[in-house]
Amino acid sequence: MHDHAPAPGGIRGSAARRLLAISLAITAIVMLVQIVGSALSGSLALLADAVHMFTDAAALVIALIASVVAARPADDRRTFGYQRAEVLGALVNGVILIVLSVWIAVEAVQRLVAPGDVEVAGGLMLLVAVVGLGANAVALWLLSAAQRTSINVRGAYLEVLGDLLGSAAVIVAAIVVITTGWVQADAVASLLIAAMIVPRAVGLLREVFSVLSESSPKGVHVQEIRDHILSTPGVVDVHDVHVWQLTRGAPVFSAHVVVDAAALEGQSGRILEDLQGCLARHFDVEHSTFQLEGAGHIEHDAHR
Repeated sequence: MHDHAPAPGGIRGSAARRLLAISLAITAIVMLVQIVGSALSGSLALLADAVHMFTDAAALVIALIASVVAARPADDRRTFGYQRAEVLGALVNGVILIVLSVWIAVEAVQRLVAPGDVEVAGGLMLLVAVVGLGANAVALWLLSAAQRTSINVRGAYLEVLGDLLGSAAVIVAAIVVITTGWVQADAVASLLIAAMIVPRAVGLLREVFSVLSESSPKGVHVQEIRDHILSTPGVVDVHDVHVWQLTRGAPVFSAHVVVDAAALEGQSGRILEDLQGCLARHFDVEHSTFQLEGAGHIEHDAHR
């Protein structure tokens, strides 16, 4: 957290958008391969993974659109710009994940309860799953750095991670089908895919709601910030401290700082510079607002 990164980074940079575009191309190709493989092999797990890949492709499209919108400059109406578009895109991703997991679970249970005359070509299922695993690993590697600074890229990253784990589950199921002939392993793999999706989706939605409710960013301790402010020469107290984030990696801070009367008269510029520099260096806060007040002013407010 002590590494200070410039504001234009993360998904707002063109490099992150390029990574999203490449990941989208990989996802779309693998999705088509899995759809064909599912039709030819009769594998529900492959079909579930293909549908998951389809939602991933949609999520990546949403992420790309959100990244373009978020890069638009601020104006008089939207003074913070459009960075919240990333959060809305992540919200859509989370909802898609929840809906997908329910669909997969229902289909898998139906096949387990009434397998009927289901036939699964384990060899083809295995081949397609191995291709999917490799492609997902590449996409995951591409997104791994950018997801640390963008909640929206993180949503896409988590979905690709789910695909990778899903492909691994399909590989195991295919091996079971080939070696034992137990075709229900395909449905079991589908249930595992659904079970892997839900916790990640809930975690993503929790982070989205944290941003929208303007909670303090994860890992930020308000008392620690207070201590840093109070250690600034000339500062005697601090109140009305607020810290929130526009999106992942974009924290915002404001506070009323009580300053010694002598320091307020001749050193207010130096105090402001020290306070803003402290937050930028130690807490990666690019946008901070301080209201400097004399002790008499605070007493007057309290009396009112």
